[in-house]
Amino acid sequence: HHHPLLSFIMSSATPAANAEPVSAERGGKSQSIITTDPKIAHTPSLAGSVIECHDEVGDRTLLIRIQNIASTANLGVRLDLKKIALKCRNTEFNPRRFGAVIMRLREPRATALIFASGKICVTGVKSTHDATLACKKFHYIIERIGFKPKEYMDFKVQNIVGTADLGFPIRLEGLVYAHSAFASFEPELFPGLIYRLVNPRVVFLIFVSGKIVITGAKKESDLSMALAKLYPVLLEFKKVQTAAGPESVGQLAIGNQRASTGTTEKRMEEV
Repeated sequence: HHHPLLSFIMSSATPAANAEPVSAERGGKSQSIITTDPKIAHTPSLAGSVIECHDEVGDRTLLIRIQNIASTANLGVRLDLKKIALKCRNTEFNPRRFGAVIMRLREPRATALIFASGKICVTGVKSTHDATLACKKFHYIIERIGFKPKEYMDFKVQNIVGTADLGFPIRLEGLVYAHSAFASFEPELFPGLIYRLVNPRVVFLIFVSGKIVITGAKKESDLSMALAKLYPVLLEFKKVQTAAGPESVGQLAIGNQRASTGTTEKRMEEV
């Protein structure tokens, strides 16, 4: 009988889609993988990667899209990386370049760096639910190969990266001047303004177009809380379009062209 944790992982994993062991033999007979139960199988939700942030000042809802979640876990056992690379599909191992096995899953779409110490780093997922599910699957794969990882993996989310579009351009020079304690802006080195929020402790990359990147969050709620705090400040430094419109610019160009052709015609007559 399999442990309940393993049976859950096995039920949500399909043999073709994951980095399953190539062969798991006992007594000369290869073990068949338990078929997927549609009731328990994990169905990925696209809505899970989008967080709503409601702004009370402007009374509008901003959408933050999660792009990546980096998490860590500890299997609590020393691992033979060469054995893992040989027995598993969808793995890369080049000890001269990098001292960890790179293992990939298709469902949920995730990449793990597996170190000989038993520590793993999981990236590429877009929700904390998928991050925990991917960790459980990697735990199961390592166990199937023949290692005995600890049941408690000490799973932690280390970083969540999200993006949002404010829908209006921002005066970055004015923002960095007014908030010099938290902001830094070096347009010659990087086109985005770096804004470090203290609580929650996250970092914003703010671009003149109004597109922003939020990084350093440990919880999904930190992203929406941080943007709700900073949004009134960004609204204050909204860039007002003072330049001439496209029609007036076009008319000006036509006027200049006519003036130049008129002068050339006069010169031709003189000659």
